[in-house]
Order: sequence, then structure tokens, then C-alpha cells
Amino acid sequence: MNAILKNKLIRIVSFLVVIMTSFAFVLPSLVDWAMVARIREEGLQHSKVMEYESYIVDVLGARLTLSKDMQHAQVWALDEMKKMGLSQVNSESYMDYGVTWDNEYVSVHMLAPDYSPLTAYPVAYTASSKGKVNADAIIVDLQTKDDMDALRGKLSGKAVLISNPVAIDLQTLTNGVHRYNNDELISIEQTTIVPIKPKPARVISNPTAITAVERIAFLKSENVAVVLQTDGNRLGIVPAYSRPGVREDGWSAAGMQNSVPILAVTPEHYNRMYRILKRGIGVKIEVEIRNKIGDKVEQAMNLVGEIPGKDPKEGVVMVGAHFDTWHGSPNASDNSSGCAVALEAMRILKTLGVKPKRTIRIALWSGEEQGLYGSRAYVKKHFGDPRNSSIGVKPEYDLLSAYFNQDYGAGQYRGIYLQGNEAARPMLTAWMEPFHDLGMTMVSNQSLGSTDHVSFDEVGLPGFQFLQDRTPGTAGHTNLDYLEGIQPEDLMKNATIMASYIYHAAMADEKIPRKSIQ
Repeated sequence: MNAILKNKLIRIVSFLVVIMTSFAFVLPSLVDWAMVARIREEGLQHSKVMEYESYIVDVLGARLTLSKDMQHAQVWALDEMKKMGLSQVNSESYMDYGVTWDNEYVSVHMLAPDYSPLTAYPVAYTASSKGKVNADAIIVDLQTKDDMDALRGKLSGKAVLISNPVAIDLQTLTNGVHRYNNDELISIEQTTIVPIKPKPARVISNPTAITAVERIAFLKSENVAVVLQTDGNRLGIVPAYSRPGVREDGWSAAGMQNSVPILAVTPEHYNRMYRILKRGIGVKIEVEIRNKIGDKVEQAMNLVGEIPGKDPKEGVVMVGAHFDTWHGSPNASDNSSGCAVALEAMRILKTLGVKPKRTIRIALWSGEEQGLYGSRAYVKKHFGDPRNSSIGVKPEYDLLSAYFNQDYGAGQYRGIYLQGNEAARPMLTAWMEPFHDLGMTMVSNQSLGSTDHVSFDEVGLPGFQFLQDRTPGTAGHTNLDYLEGIQPEDLMKNATIMASYIYHAAMADEKIPRKSIQ
């Protein structure tokens, strides 16, 4: 080998050694490995996450926003935060939400041509039945004003089926639900954001079509006994949602009392009645629904608590999940699991006696299922909105480092979404390194919507949601979302990872970088 080539190789090798040494020095400096070891020991060997999860699911149950059930559950959560030793534990009202609504009783049976109990739940914010009612069922195809004219005077006292029958998802039944494999994670990680969004297709409305609100109002005027519908496509599952128009009338007592009773029925039971009626054979049902409607407008609440930071000027790191659920079940996955993980992450850090540089604040939101009402109101009040000149930026805007959220089921964390914030990649990637053995390996530049981190992200504040495995039993928004669908090891891992992330964000030399507001 000649001297010139030899000298070049020496310089290249020396350069690589310097670079590798630099990375070996810089990357570990972002991770407090001694604290990670303590967090892992507490979170994986002394976990209490399933104690939180089980109590929330088994004892507290469903927690529809501004229901009596929700108010009772919030009292418990505040008490738990205080027992944990958090500071500034408080409930914060954010809007005049409307009146309370709670389902107290539902009983539905097909009496003829064959007896069968039916699985069904009342749609939220609807009226009770007029006691125990026996009614003949009828299929009603009600799409236009002409349909209304044709049906007028023919529906009084009937149980009306307003949905088309649905096809059952047999593929999931056959193949089950699998966790992400490596190829799928790589695909998610390597997907790039497409900057140009196509324009939506032009839609021309049908002037004779009626809205869902108009349909229910017509059925009410025709004095139907009960409305039956189905929305799911999986056996045994009843999705639980709210009646059309409830936002427009502000969850009012009048809107609820003037509604018809509406039942969501599991698809196999609904389809059976539909097929019988199509044969020209009569179907008779018995139904009794008792919904308790409040008599005064009340305010909806978020819950907060803190581990105080050593220097208020260093700001705050937030962790949270939505405490509200739909009413058909305790919603073990969506989002009791997220609340249990957030509480456990705070418990881990309090047990370890951490003294963070920045304040670490937990928030348990309400109103998420209705449209992120709680978190959006909180962000507006505490941080402001630079997009809106009438609100502007509040003094706390510059103090927030980041908000970390759990939603989208109870599966274990496999990665984190950057929400397009590439500047945050080095920190979020480094904090992931201690948990590669737990399957936490992926950082994607993609954005995820439809849950509370969006309230932060849309005003330019760093808000992040973890990528989670899809696992069997995570039947969010349905009657089947119970503790039996939860895999404890997943929640233990999640709480441990969450505790580490919020700790490192609270102790980092710099706040997490922000992206530009779109």
C-alpha cells in the first residue's frame, strides 16, 4: 500500500472514531440511565397500574361526559391524586355543557315469532320509553321528504328499524387481531408526509333528502314507540354513540326529553329481525328504557395534579388521557387504560421521589368523545392560540415543553408519532433507546389525529401520541370493552415508558423544539 493511500485511510478512520466517540458521548447524555433503571424496577416489578385499571373499570364503570357516573368517578380520581401526593390537585370547569344524562335500566326482548332476549343499549341523550312497551316492529326506509309523506300516520306505537342490515366482519373472526410485526413498523416509520392534499370531490346535495335530525323529529311527531338501529359489523358488539342534533341543542333537557327512545342493537339480533320482517312475518318486541335526565345546566370538568418543578421559569411537561367514555360499558381500553397509565406514571415518579427541573402535570380530560372539548378549552385558557387574534398567546404558552397522551386502545407502545415535528426526533429517539427490549423502536414523522394531543399540536405546542399495538378485546366505544380484554403486561410497559419520557422531558437542558404552525 503506497504512503498517500495509507495516510488517507488513517485520516478516514480517525474521523470515524471521532464521530463515533462523539455520538457515544452525546446520545447517552440525553438519557439518565440510572433513573431509567429505577423507573423500570418500580414500573415493571412493583406496578399498580392494574389496580387503577380494575377500579376504574369494575367499580366506577362507564363515564359519559357530564353524567352522574362521571361526576362520581372524578371525585375518586381527585382523591387518588391527593393520596399519591400530587400538588395543585384540582378540577377545572371549562364550559356550560348541558344537563346530566344517565341510563339506569334497559330491557329488550323479541316476543314473536320466537322469544329471544336482545342485546341493545340506548343511544346517549335520548328519552325513556313510556314504561314497559309491547310494539310491532316495522322496517322504515326514511331518506326523503317524499318518504315522510308516504309514512305519515302509519307509525304510531311501532318499533321502527331504520338501519339497513350490516355484513359481519368474518375476517377478524377467522384471523384474529395481530400485533404489529417488524415489516409493518418499518413501513410506518418510513412513510413520508405528502405535502399536497388533494381537493375534496364536489358534492351536490339532494334537495329532497332529509337530515338525521329531521328523521328523528318526524318519528317523534308520528309517536313511534322506539327506534332501533345498528352500527357495528362485529358479532356481539353494540357501538354506543349519541342522538343526532345533541350538539346543536347544547345537551339540553328539552332536546333529550323531546327525543324518541333510540336503541342501538347488536348486528346479529338486528339482522335477524330485519330478515324475518322481509319474509312478511310479524315481529313483536318488548322494551323498557329508563334514562335519568338532569334539570339544570352544569359545567363539565377536567382534572389536574402536579409534581412541582424546582424552577417555575423552566416550565411544565404534561401527561394525560381522556377520562370520559361512552355509556355502553366501562370502556377498559378506551380510555380507562390511558388514565390508568397516566396515573401510574405519576405514581412511579412520586414513589421514586423525583425533584424535576420542570413541573410535571397530569390532566384527565372530559368531553374528548364529543370533540376534544375539555383539552381544547384547557389549551385555550392556559396557553392561548396564536392563530386567533381574539385569544392570542397566554404567558404560559412559552413554558410548555410537551404534552404526552395515551389513547387508541390498551396495546403496548411500539413507537411515537412526531406529528411532523422533525426537530423533536433526536430527543424522542434517544429516550426510546432504553426500551428497545420492550418493543419500543419506531419514530414516525406522521401525524395522528382525533384525540387530545391534537389540541396542543394545532396551536403549535408539542403534543405527542404513542403508536400502540392493536390487540384482541380492544372494542372501544362498545358494550364489550371490559377488563377481560386488557393485557396487564402492555399497561405495565406503557406506564414505565411514559414515566421515563415525562421525566426526561422535565429534566432536559432544553425544552422540546416546536414546529411551525400550519
